[in-house]
Amino acid sequence: MSLNLNKKILIMIPALNPSNNLEDYINELISNNFENILLINDGSDENHREIFEKLKLKKECTLIVHSVNEGKGKALKDGLKYFKELKNFNDFLGVITVDSDGQHLVSDVKKIAEAMEKNQNALILGARDFSEKNIPPKSSFGNKLTSNVFKVLYGTKISDTQTGLRGIPNSLIEEFSHISGNRFEYETNMLIECILNKIEMVEIPITTVYIDNNSGTSFRPIHDSISIYWKILNSFIKYSVVSIISCVIDLLLFQLFLMNLKFNLTDTAVIVIATVLARIISSLVNYILNKKYSFNSKKNVKNTIVKYYILCLIAMIASASLVSIIYNFTKIPEVAIKIVVDTIIFFINYRVQRVFIFNK
Repeated sequence: MSLNLNKKILIMIPALNPSNNLEDYINELISNNFENILLINDGSDENHREIFEKLKLKKECTLIVHSVNEGKGKALKDGLKYFKELKNFNDFLGVITVDSDGQHLVSDVKKIAEAMEKNQNALILGARDFSEKNIPPKSSFGNKLTSNVFKVLYGTKISDTQTGLRGIPNSLIEEFSHISGNRFEYETNMLIECILNKIEMVEIPITTVYIDNNSGTSFRPIHDSISIYWKILNSFIKYSVVSIISCVIDLLLFQLFLMNLKFNLTDTAVIVIATVLARIISSLVNYILNKKYSFNSKKNVKNTIVKYYILCLIAMIASASLVSIIYNFTKIPEVAIKIVVDTIIFFINYRVQRVFIFNK
């Protein structure tokens, strides 16, 4: 398949102690008309210096060197910053990031390049098929789990969240060069940034290749997995903590009002007034904390508070209605039904608040 694009592509390869096969891989890229290659030596040891010295002599290659290992995310961001400062920046479609371990076939790099030409405002993702038999179990399980978490929390299905083969068009270079994260979590943050800012993501099926059971990766299973999942779950964890705080405040205020609203009111009236007053205050606390803490929203109060209270009203009506309907059909204890129903509503509320109320 010959590559025939109207503009050039920069191939960006972050590398830490790569194998000698890297030279062969870059030669194959060059022979397939990828003639602009940026190689980032991310703190490789002295034993690998010769590889980089040979590669930087190629006219198609430019080398950036980190004196110490700063992480894949930092290498990618330094590469993006280098790219956006090129005088002939507008001669390019964008950047394709490629891993240095040879697991991205040049034929698949071509697929990403062609997809970039058709989708010049979208992030292009090379998606592996994790149902294939040759996938290491831990890689298959990890990707499927992360994909499902994305689906639940963000409402977006991404079949390969950890792919290193990505096409970043010129229109996204500036934004992506400032995304947080210096290691593998940077690539996760890139996906979250697209979701929050409604940037289209296009998945292109690619060949799944694992060399020596993926032994060449610099991915640290425990440390990097924790970093990635913290980035994915960060907002939801904060949302959950805020919900617990709001619930405690609601109960304490309810008790306080019960003790101080006696007067000449009936017990029923006291309970109703105490419930309403406690809920008004606790929901306002919940709104403020979610806006500033959980979702870090810069939108003004006028644009969000009405939507927030409409959501609260809908959630309350939905909870009462569903518990009543399910109880009448099943006769399962109401409390058990309410726990299940309110848990589902809890997740739905998170999605609605993130996407429609406190979105950027």
